[in-house]
Amino acid sequence: MKVAVFGLGYVGTVTAACLAAAGHDVWGVDVDTAKVEPIAQGHSPVVEPGLDDLVAAGATSGRLHATTDPRLALERADVSLICVGTPSTQAGSTDLTYIKRAVRDIAEAARFVVRPESGFHSIVIRSTVPPGTVDEVVAQVLADVPPPDGLTFGTAMCPEFLREGSGLADFYEPPFVVVGTRSPKVGTALTDLFAPVYKDNSLGVDVQIVDVRTAEALKYACNAFHATKVSFANEMGRIFRHFDVDSREVMKIFVQDTSLNISPYYLKPGFAFGGSCLPKDLRSVLHLARINDTELPMLAGTLATNERSVRDVVDRVIAGPGREIALLGLSFKHATDDLRESPNVELAERLIGKGYNLRIYDAIVNPGRLVGANLRHVTSKLPHLQRVLTDDPDAALAGADLAIVAATDRPAVEALLRTPPARTIDLSGRLGVDVEALPGYEGVGW
Repeated sequence: MKVAVFGLGYVGTVTAACLAAAGHDVWGVDVDTAKVEPIAQGHSPVVEPGLDDLVAAGATSGRLHATTDPRLALERADVSLICVGTPSTQAGSTDLTYIKRAVRDIAEAARFVVRPESGFHSIVIRSTVPPGTVDEVVAQVLADVPPPDGLTFGTAMCPEFLREGSGLADFYEPPFVVVGTRSPKVGTALTDLFAPVYKDNSLGVDVQIVDVRTAEALKYACNAFHATKVSFANEMGRIFRHFDVDSREVMKIFVQDTSLNISPYYLKPGFAFGGSCLPKDLRSVLHLARINDTELPMLAGTLATNERSVRDVVDRVIAGPGREIALLGLSFKHATDDLRESPNVELAERLIGKGYNLRIYDAIVNPGRLVGANLRHVTSKLPHLQRVLTDDPDAALAGADLAIVAATDRPAVEALLRTPPARTIDLSGRLGVDVEALPGYEGVGW
């Protein structure tokens, strides 16, 4: 394939060199001659282990070129990859000036070049951009500068996950290759583009075709989590050093737990955390920090964001119509009767306090069998639990304007499908496509 790569910084140069090494005819485009000229001479404009040799090999083979003229790059090209910078503005927003300029350059150059044999050209964003950029910003530029007769543009987002210092290894063995597009032709083009790169990959990398905005959001989620991990490890170090604990040893053991610590288990959008351990132990760590005059803002923020999760659902209920509510699930974890610091109990207390008529379904919780701290907690929060609790989901849903699904089981799902209320707020994310297709369905975070 002939590929144009717009932007010859770190991401663009690595991408161009690796695609050329895979056999594609790659043309790098940049307005800065200080980036173009080194590639033309067989050198990398950026420092990255192994990249200089790869660029030299690409230039020598005649598969890697660089130019300041988009027309040369677009001549018969199948794909354009946009790898330009997206810096922050002073307010913190993403500056999309270079994205818009690159898309406009492609659209305008396409009027003066020979189109590819397919009559189709894929414009793919590799730069990190906010969700909605392809649908709104890129689409608007292409609406202002439509393609010439005989040529159709398709658009996509294909985020990169290259770390400086290990860029080549990351390109050849990525965690995933994700393409966000609504165009099957673009999906096919990018699958073909990456096929020779990953055909011999021991990890079996496949191109995943997803919604455009999912692909745009993915890079932000990854980098936000990486930043969070760094901050978490640093906060652990700040507090544990007061107790003569080597936090390096703690974290070395910590990451060996791939069932919970480093795993998908807790990384699922939904409702607040609760139970007998997490809130208590987090408060204890924060107390240790206070008595040692140490600030742990990230962990303090974790309690704040947990409270925000409960308040957000209450606010959404208040903003909608109806006073009759069915809450499906009361314990903090499905298939248990543990109500200690359950966010579902907190939610129920707040809704009752605001005058809503609440019926609660939980197949396991039995007030007559609760003991100890479990009983004391729910008695302090919901002293009239016996009156509003049922083990029959149909009874809880009867006459309800709104169902809030905190934890679910098969009977609850079947009851929702039999007599769906006008509105359902799903806190669990596990109801299935049939319930999600009901009119009035809302996911708490999706």
